[in-house]
Amino acid sequence: MINNVLKNFCLITFALIAPITLPAGGIQKSLNQNKFSHNPNEIILSSNTSLYSCPEIYAKELLLLDVGTSLTVLRNWRVSKSETWVRVELASNKFLDDPNKILKGWIKM
Repeated sequence: MINNVLKNFCLITFALIAPITLPAGGIQKSLNQNKFSHNPNEIILSSNTSLYSCPEIYAKELLLLDVGTSLTVLRNWRVSKSETWVRVELASNKFLDDPNKILKGWIKM
């Protein structure tokens, strides 16, 4: 009898206290927490841009990227003082997208 009362007390206590720390349990996140990505390696295109296979202007053009496309910067390549290329990866859903879809390439800055 006492064993059952103790088990029920522990169960009820856990059921009342544990959900407080869960996301839907009542603790509200601060407004200053990450609502937007502050990743310095992420860029969003402000104009239509071509995605190239290598960092050369005469390289094969893989895709034409639209305004608003989100890209992750993988590395920079400076050809000269006036010419800089960036290796980027397109944002994608790896489970739903076509596995043959082009995700990486170079853009001229």
